[in-house]
Amino acid sequence: MSQFANPVNWVLAAVLGYISYNYFAPSAAPPPPTPRPKLPTLVFREYTPKELSEFDGRTPDTRILMAVNGKVFDVTRGKQFYGPDGPYGNFAGRDASRGLAMNSFDKSMLSPLDGPIDKLEDLKEDEKSALEDWEVLFDGKYQLVGKLIENKD
Repeated sequence: MSQFANPVNWVLAAVLGYISYNYFAPSAAPPPPTPRPKLPTLVFREYTPKELSEFDGRTPDTRILMAVNGKVFDVTRGKQFYGPDGPYGNFAGRDASRGLAMNSFDKSMLSPLDGPIDKLEDLKEDEKSALEDWEVLFDGKYQLVGKLIENKD
């Protein structure tokens, strides 16, 4: 009975109890992930450069669309690349064909929104090939949601 009277034994018993409780007690469940806003389904349609510019991903409830060689792709799931802070962010909501073909992210590669669509007639063969490679990549990775057409007067 004298072993229970020793204060060191009480401290050791308390430490052992604390460690046992923390080891065997169920851990708290992690908080559920915050749901992403549900975006409306897109139906294949024609987009003018002005209409396409509205889909630049500036807000969480805005899709990111991008045109490549006349095809419009939904690149929203690649927001880390094509979103406002991504390396390709200046292509969001725009025709990226010339910039991708020339491997340039410069704003001068973008056609004016109110101007005609860039026909890309002055591209060199290697630039045309690079653009075709990008188009194949986008065809395989992102949903085709439309076609780029000239602005309506």
